[in-house]
Amino acid sequence: MKLLFDQNLSPRLVDRLADVYPETQHVFWLEMGEADDRQIWDYAKQNGYVIVTRDADYNDLSLIRGFPPKVIWIRRGNCSTQEIEQLLRVAEGTIRAFEPEQSSGVLTLI
Repeated sequence: MKLLFDQNLSPRLVDRLADVYPETQHVFWLEMGEADDRQIWDYAKQNGYVIVTRDADYNDLSLIRGFPPKVIWIRRGNCSTQEIEQLLRVAEGTIRAFEPEQSSGVLTLI
């Protein structure tokens, strides 16, 4: 499973979650830290990534453009990188089941 973390999530998540999601990347490490949402969307689509974000704009893009790529939308208020890591670990089964599913493009995690 290939996750692509958006700018609004810590690049440290890549290393922290490597044991669970080994093909994970962050836009910062891909030198896309200044890229807009559509550029990131296109990159994820072309390279088989699921976008992980806290940004509602990706939900809107999914409604307009369809999927792939799929989007994991983290809708938690202010929280630490550790809390995000824990959320993604706990939701691993749900995330893995979501990836091949054909009926929805956005998975919301609260």
